[in-house]
Amino acid sequence: MTASAATQVKDMSFEQALKELESIVRALESGEADLERAIADYSRGNELKEHCLKKLTEAKLKVE
Repeated sequence: MTASAATQVKDMSFEQALKELESIVRALESGEADLERAIADYSRGNELKEHCLKKLTEAKLKVE
């Protein structure tokens, strides 16, 4: 993944990241992508998941 793609995820809202993550999960579950694409999607999905977890943690700290 390129640095610019990582920057894109970093700048996403929680909702944007979650929507893309859901799309990736559906694509991976379909099993229609070739191996190389599935690996790239999995990597992107993992990055999005981490971003969402960070956003949720930040929101939780604000509420507390």
